[in-house]
Amino acid sequence: MPSLTSINNPKPTVENRSLERIDQLDRDLFQSFQSKFLVQASLTRSLVSFQANKTKPVYRWYKYKEAFSAPLVEYLLQQGEVIQGKILDPFAGSGTALFTASELGIDADGIELLPIGQQIINAKKLLETEFTHKEFERLKFWADNQIWKQSKKKAVLSELRITKGAYSEVTKNLIEQYLGACQQEIDQVRAVLQFALLCVLESISYTRKDGQYLRWDYRSGRSQGKKAFNKGEILDFNSAISNKIQEILHDLTPSTQQVELLPTQYKSGSVCLYSGSCLQVMQQLAEAEYDAIITSPPYCNRYDYTRTYALELALLGISAQELIQLRQEMLSCTVENRSKDLLRINSEWKTALALADEQELLQAILKYLEFQKAEGLLNNNGIPRMVKGYFYEMACVIQECFCVLKPGATLFMVNDNVRYAGASISVDLILSDFAQKLGFLVENIWVLPGDKGNSSQQMGNHGRDPLRKCIYVWRKP
Repeated sequence: MPSLTSINNPKPTVENRSLERIDQLDRDLFQSFQSKFLVQASLTRSLVSFQANKTKPVYRWYKYKEAFSAPLVEYLLQQGEVIQGKILDPFAGSGTALFTASELGIDADGIELLPIGQQIINAKKLLETEFTHKEFERLKFWADNQIWKQSKKKAVLSELRITKGAYSEVTKNLIEQYLGACQQEIDQVRAVLQFALLCVLESISYTRKDGQYLRWDYRSGRSQGKKAFNKGEILDFNSAISNKIQEILHDLTPSTQQVELLPTQYKSGSVCLYSGSCLQVMQQLAEAEYDAIITSPPYCNRYDYTRTYALELALLGISAQELIQLRQEMLSCTVENRSKDLLRINSEWKTALALADEQELLQAILKYLEFQKAEGLLNNNGIPRMVKGYFYEMACVIQECFCVLKPGATLFMVNDNVRYAGASISVDLILSDFAQKLGFLVENIWVLPGDKGNSSQQMGNHGRDPLRKCIYVWRKP
């Protein structure tokens, strides 16, 4: 019979001991960076997300939910005292950092893997630097007359298995008429008309982007789960596309006030886009080239951009096989990512990888997640591989960032902490530890005033325990 003492003081489980060790290591690492943490009252969630772009001309065209805002980039450039030279965004997304810097007369390079991001950036460049008055008039003619409705030529709408049935038959027919009519236009006009279509796809579909996947409205006939999902109004195709083209034209037509305020000597900075993975591209860039890096990598949160942007990728003609390839080339942030042979990509990354191997908090987290997997306690067995891949790949990215920055230049990075199986993962602490050991000075870790809660997967077991959302400020000596 067990003693009263053993009943009152049960032996700690392996899980509890592991979590206690993670908590202790986390506290120790936090202590070493405690003086660097600074709550920034001016950094709102609206500012570090797409929300502040919703009403901003040009930036509002495409709702790229993972983007940060143009006002945030302006703030960071001001904080970094960057008024000329060149910046880099290794995870360029929809190009917010690039175009904001360019507007301030700073050259900007970006790296983007996903074709949807590439398309947005290239379309904005085309409209702002290469479009003629005649071509703008042609766009206006399209919006005013909705000429696709009279088009007898149709182009087949490319689909993926996960996008079939995304539109009503009426809407699908109009999309195909629109695409058919686009084929009659010159390249520049056709590119912008296709871009406008990309901007409205979600709003005219039965779907809504929801982090890890597309949610399907009950009207599609394939809604998921027991509770029918209602996305609200589904926009009419004709008015949606006409309004979007008109919005683009409006935003690019300067008002009298804007013309008067614009200095005659003002010159926009250049925007250059490198297509591909930053793991491949950054090692080809010149050393000590950039005056700042402003970026927000994918978070370690299982979001699969190849699924959430499936409508757009399908329209761009990405095949199922190409979709799988894109998913594997992305920074490891989804459970389907396989391990990358990082040393084969660049043998010089052995320095970064050794730091990851030696990072005690990270290794304790990985050991705990592997234990959870072995016990069958994870809701997806790919989580340990994803978390490991994320941090090892980010270590390599940080090493490359150090190489391409000029001495004295600053790296600003927006990122979120996460939690899996009850283990809080301080992404800010681990990545800042990597950065410091790779040569950066960790000047600050700016914390948003309101911490975020758990993901939906964690909410049931762990409630709304807060997780830090931060901007890291690292400077190259």
